[in-house]
Amino acid sequence: MSTVIVTVPATTANLGPGFDCVGAALTLNNHFKFTPTEGEGKITVTGMEAAKVSTDKGNLLYQALERFYQYLGKTPPPVAIDIELGVPLARGLGSSATAIVGGLVGANYLAGSPLKLSDIMELAIAFEGHPDNVVPALLGNCQLCVGEPGNWQICEIPWHKNLIPVVAIPDFELSTEAARSVLPSAVSRRDAIFNVAHLGLLLQGLTTGRGDWLERAMEDKLHQPYRKSLIPGYDSVKAAAINAGAYGMVISGAGPTLLAIVNAESAAAVVLAMTDAWQREGVKVEVRSLTLNTEGAKIEVY
Repeated sequence: MSTVIVTVPATTANLGPGFDCVGAALTLNNHFKFTPTEGEGKITVTGMEAAKVSTDKGNLLYQALERFYQYLGKTPPPVAIDIELGVPLARGLGSSATAIVGGLVGANYLAGSPLKLSDIMELAIAFEGHPDNVVPALLGNCQLCVGEPGNWQICEIPWHKNLIPVVAIPDFELSTEAARSVLPSAVSRRDAIFNVAHLGLLLQGLTTGRGDWLERAMEDKLHQPYRKSLIPGYDSVKAAAINAGAYGMVISGAGPTLLAIVNAESAAAVVLAMTDAWQREGVKVEVRSLTLNTEGAKIEVY
């Protein structure tokens, strides 16, 4: 059987008020190569954070592959897996979602493609536990996910061509578990209404490119007020981004990466401002101006 390479994009989830239901694919990628082998397969990892990734059967990508074959009621075939990292780990850019999607898509090819894309999506959501990262990682673009297991409604949100996502990736990690641990178990009706209204405005702002709408829409009351305490320099970086021309700034996923949405004319200034602000807080950071990934998970066969 041929070797297959699955390329899966990074994602940014929540986008402020879209907690656990909105995510967008970005132009950062992980690459996963699957090569059928006669003997016992092995996992190799390359990239800046390769030493942090397991190379045994506890590897998340391999766990997703195993989960796929369990779903089919079959035993996984021996396969050599090569992982090339391009998405930073534990930074709020969906690195685990890339592994889950990559493992399922790669397994589906190895098994002769028995499952449809919608079936793979259901498996990915069940494995991850929520849809906002795995769905855009699989499908690309910006996606709104509504529903429950077995009954998901996925709605692609048009992203205006003039809107540029700028990500500020610090050199420290923040686990999803830690970020969820600071959230309250209940919220007030007032805060729930606030988020419903702001999510509606966010979707319209993304679609139309209306900066005045996005300036209001990227605020939320469900997670960012609690999580920002885990991110040193959050307020300084946000002020710098907005002063440089960003429409707004949010925590990407569970953090600590921060995402600003800007127009093309302001992108370079926002990159410099966010870099300088975090460095003045004593945090090393990489700030990048990206675009929306429109392809999702992509397969190349050799």
